[in-house]
Amino acid sequence: MTRIHRTLLFAAAVLAGSAVASLAAGAAQQAVLDHFAQMVAANGQSFAGFSADRGQAFFLAKNGTGDTPSCSTCHTTDPTNTGRTRVGKAIDPMAVSANPNRFTDLAKVEKWFRRNCNTVLGRECTPTEKGDFIAFMMSR
Repeated sequence: MTRIHRTLLFAAAVLAGSAVASLAAGAAQQAVLDHFAQMVAANGQSFAGFSADRGQAFFLAKNGTGDTPSCSTCHTTDPTNTGRTRVGKAIDPMAVSANPNRFTDLAKVEKWFRRNCNTVLGRECTPTEKGDFIAFMMSR
């Protein structure tokens, strides 16, 4: 086998591994979205699905006060970019295309929504807001 063939085989293996990891992450993210959809349904609300457009509007909206008037204050207006906390610590990109492991662990998702929604909005986010936000991040 020539060096070129070994390089091509290695590249194919890496791409195949990435595709499998991406599918696994996609399934985990869908499970998180399904959890929030079940919460919406349990509240007796009519539900036509989550909206990436509503998620984007929520992400960019200036709802808060003080140092964090919006999600994009720390996460930048482009969620494929690295953000910064108020004290300057780097925050990995929120967009799934830039960070495929985002929104794959329900406990972490809930922890960060609880913390950040309270910081920005002064309240918990609704299940619909959470699902729309994740739908937007999955679309990016």
